[in-house]
Amino acid sequence: MRVIKAILGAVVVAAIAVVALRLLFPLPSIDGRPADAALPPAADGRLAAMAGTPGPAGTSGVLPIAGGHDAIASRLFLSSVAARSIDAQYYIWHDDTSGRLLLRALYEASKRGVRVRLLLDDNGVPGLDRTMATLDAQPNFDIRLFNPSTVRRPKMLGYAFDFFRMNRRMHNKSFIVDGVAAIVGGRNIGNEYFKVGEESYYFDLDVLGTGPVVQDTSKAFDSYWNSASVFAADTILDMSAASLPAFLTDTDEAAARPEAAEFVTPDAPAYNRLRSGMLGLEWVDVKLVVDDPAKGLGKATKDQLMIALLAEVLGPVSKGLDLVSAYFVPGKAGTSYFDGLARAGAEVRILTNALETTDVAMVHAGYAKYRRALLEAGVKLFELRPVTGAPDGDAELNVMGSSGASLHAKTFAVDGDRVFIGSFNFDPRSALLNCEMGFLIASPALAQTIAGAFDTRIPQDTYAVSLAPGGQLQWTENRSGQAAQTYSSDPHSSTVKRALVTVLGWLPIEWML
Repeated sequence: MRVIKAILGAVVVAAIAVVALRLLFPLPSIDGRPADAALPPAADGRLAAMAGTPGPAGTSGVLPIAGGHDAIASRLFLSSVAARSIDAQYYIWHDDTSGRLLLRALYEASKRGVRVRLLLDDNGVPGLDRTMATLDAQPNFDIRLFNPSTVRRPKMLGYAFDFFRMNRRMHNKSFIVDGVAAIVGGRNIGNEYFKVGEESYYFDLDVLGTGPVVQDTSKAFDSYWNSASVFAADTILDMSAASLPAFLTDTDEAAARPEAAEFVTPDAPAYNRLRSGMLGLEWVDVKLVVDDPAKGLGKATKDQLMIALLAEVLGPVSKGLDLVSAYFVPGKAGTSYFDGLARAGAEVRILTNALETTDVAMVHAGYAKYRRALLEAGVKLFELRPVTGAPDGDAELNVMGSSGASLHAKTFAVDGDRVFIGSFNFDPRSALLNCEMGFLIASPALAQTIAGAFDTRIPQDTYAVSLAPGGQLQWTENRSGQAAQTYSSDPHSSTVKRALVTVLGWLPIEWML
């Protein structure tokens, strides 16, 4: 009885503490905040001219951006030619070389009179409070934060009294310039996403879009910018910390770093096309699929969730599904879905990180317990291993990996004729907690490129997971010109790490992964 009383007492004390902290650190009011909207697409200027003559009615132009240097250089170039507006929305923005240079590019655009709106998830901007305050104080530059912590130091304290709000994050990634071009994909802003310096590299995939899909992306940006989960930076940050001289010094120093020269003007496919003005776009049907921002408060209805919208626009899968997901936790429902596809005769091939390459062991634990069921259904599983000598640029579309790399891409190809590129991981967090977005592209050429990677290079750069004759899991490594090597447990992982993954898989936390 005493134990029960003690527990009840602790619960009451915790509840009182939560209420008290919410009163001490309240969110600012947004009542009466006027709605803000994207500017109309620029009719003139370098980018408008570059987009050229539209394709067939209703189609959008697309250009995949695979290489890391290509991805950052393309964003920098678009910033430099912007004439009217830049709307950027990101989950993570690091205070490193690439992050600083892109912020400087946005600042220089704002000085030219370009309106810059920067929407950032507050969970992914560590160490940037002073920089954000500085930029938000500049003319033509506005910053808003998604589900921010009202406690700035330590920021994580906000989770203690507002967990269910702060556990919902804005994982969206878009970069819209002049209402004419938009880059959407899986990349955040930081050195590891752009293959800058000596840090580990996350292989990822973006796509540049023009045409009608850009207007849809702008409308989605507006819906988030004006949503109840988003707050003006100057109502959250200590604006007295703003220092333009410090920002200019920091960004000048970043520009002088040796690694900056590698990506500012690289010899990279998409960047070269942008710089030359000859984009060579493929004009196809492109649909934006995006969560309703009400998901950020847990108020989205089922039909407003991206996973439901994606299933609706994707249509049935009959021939095959090639899925690339950095964080793959199918759950019982997803496993049943893949099981049904495979048993109905569709070829289902899935690429995710191996335990050796994942950066989140807890997520790997959520995936590992479904491997056997997937394999028994006939699903083919590939796990990325560390790769050496990997090419850059468009060639990365055929590799899905790089030296010292972890997989970060979120893409899939269906029936050899349509492709999804975006921020959505096939896991419960993407499905039910985080806000996500992406383009569904009706491009047989791009779909077949991804399928070709599964046919050729991916088997060489991964461990193929299968069931041994005795029913045990096995991992086979096939290197070109070498004999196949088979492992009976997760390759190059310690007994302790494997045991940890097993224990994590027992915990009732799958809904958070």
